[in-house]
Amino acid sequence: MNSLITRRSYPTSPFASLLNLSRDFDRLLETPWTYLPRDGFQGEFLPAMELHEDNDTFTISLELPGVDTKDVSITFQDNVLTVSGERKQEREVKENEVLRSERYYGRFERQVGLGQPVMTDKVKAAYKDGVLRITLPKAAEAKAKTIDIATN
Repeated sequence: MNSLITRRSYPTSPFASLLNLSRDFDRLLETPWTYLPRDGFQGEFLPAMELHEDNDTFTISLELPGVDTKDVSITFQDNVLTVSGERKQEREVKENEVLRSERYYGRFERQVGLGQPVMTDKVKAAYKDGVLRITLPKAAEAKAKTIDIATN
């Protein structure tokens, strides 16, 4: 094997290593120990996620570039939203063919527990430009209510 080609990638700036450390620590807290690959975090695909809430809805966005929608499953049960799927390699790669790869492939699963009831029959999902956006309307009993005070 050529000594210039290694399996590890090194950050291009000192700040990149700090950002990688922060990302890896966040993943450590989110990932159950049994799902960790033997060689650490390299090779694991865990889509980045954002969760927003307003009075009427929860909105969850996941970055899924290169993932076909037919390879994604969305379920909602017991106030837990689960998005799972797989990002597949575009073509078969032979040993020693890749000089450098920073892309992650494989199965993934993200779960989000919501502390309020949701109208499950009105949940919508849309996929555009590599981002999956799921909108979950809150049930009427979960919405905040303003109560007027009567005066005599």
